Amino acid sequence: MLNLRKTVLSRGVKRISNTDCSPVKWSKYFSKQESLHINDNTFNIYCCGSTGPVLLLIHGGGYSALTWALFAEEVTHKIECQILALDLRGHGNTQTDDETNLSLDVLAEDIEMIVSTVYGDNPVPIVLVGHSLGGAIVVEVASRISAVVGVCVIDVVEGTALESLSSMQSILRGRPNSFSSIEQAIQWSYRSGQTHNMEAAKISMPGQIKNYNTNELAATENWPKNKLNNEVVEKISRHSDVICEENEEVEDDDAPKNGSSVFEIPICSSKYTWRIDLSKTEKFWIGWFKGLSQKFLDIRVPKVLLLANIHGLDTTLTVGQMQGKFQLQVLPRSGHAIHEDQPHRVADIVAGFLVKQKIAVAKNDFAPAMPGC
Repeated sequence: MLNLRKTVLSRGVKRISNTDCSPVKWSKYFSKQESLHINDNTFNIYCCGSTGPVLLLIHGGGYSALTWALFAEEVTHKIECQILALDLRGHGNTQTDDETNLSLDVLAEDIEMIVSTVYGDNPVPIVLVGHSLGGAIVVEVASRISAVVGVCVIDVVEGTALESLSSMQSILRGRPNSFSSIEQAIQWSYRSGQTHNMEAAKISMPGQIKNYNTNELAATENWPKNKLNNEVVEKISRHSDVICEENEEVEDDDAPKNGSSVFEIPICSSKYTWRIDLSKTEKFWIGWFKGLSQKFLDIRVPKVLLLANIHGLDTTLTVGQMQGKFQLQVLPRSGHAIHEDQPHRVADIVAGFLVKQKIAVAKNDFAPAMPGC
């Protein structure tokens, strides 16, 4: 799930008034977009690559498949692989007969049906890669698909995930409910710290919001070439929007001091809102993460865990890591969306892991780094 405590509340406000916040289309990073019609549901997927194992990419709660765009570009340059990034039920451009049922079992069944539809009974080797909620889904589905040869989980651990749930509703309420433009949503995503990579914000954020009037996903709209008007703004102070943590670097001299926060919002009518109301998924939260650590350790294929902070490791995984049951990589100075913040580094780790496990073949002179380097 979207770990807003570690993203929205993690960094100082960034001043980007002179930065281009124009959205970017999926076609810059993926070669194909396709709608899979399965029963009464339509699942949206993005693909690229034609040889090697399939990296099946599963996003976190509130995100969409577009969160993987930069990572997909990087990893396909390093190894021979195919990318299939999908929009989960209730997210992105996927449309299902029940958008509200986000139980772990239902989400896992969706993944099984997508794999069966795309690859049939004899799929090529599949590497499951999941972020946050997507990581929990990956762990759940790993034993259900016989073609799975590797697993990568990004920034989700049972202990810390369950501990954060008690404050999640208040954190969600701290986000803006709406945006006047796609550009403003992109600006918020970067300035608030949801992502620390402007390029990632420009491709990822349009997959997270929809048009109030048409109900159309922002990522699928025909975008006019207008820019966000930064001259007419209203400064709104919200202690819950962005908090400058103690000992955290603030990016500009005029940024808020002493833990105060300022989020600038254009004075105009709202046009976009969130694609999914995460606050209404609360009844599924415990089910997503309970038992996650042991299930991860029980997976019988090579696996790697990527964390933004070593302190996020719970007791079960600490013991498992000491026993050599999985590879652990920590990427400091990242928010929750590590693959957006540091797509090059994450691609290095995943590609190196797959080459060392003889699951994928390196290309373009890519050489895996030694663990810890």
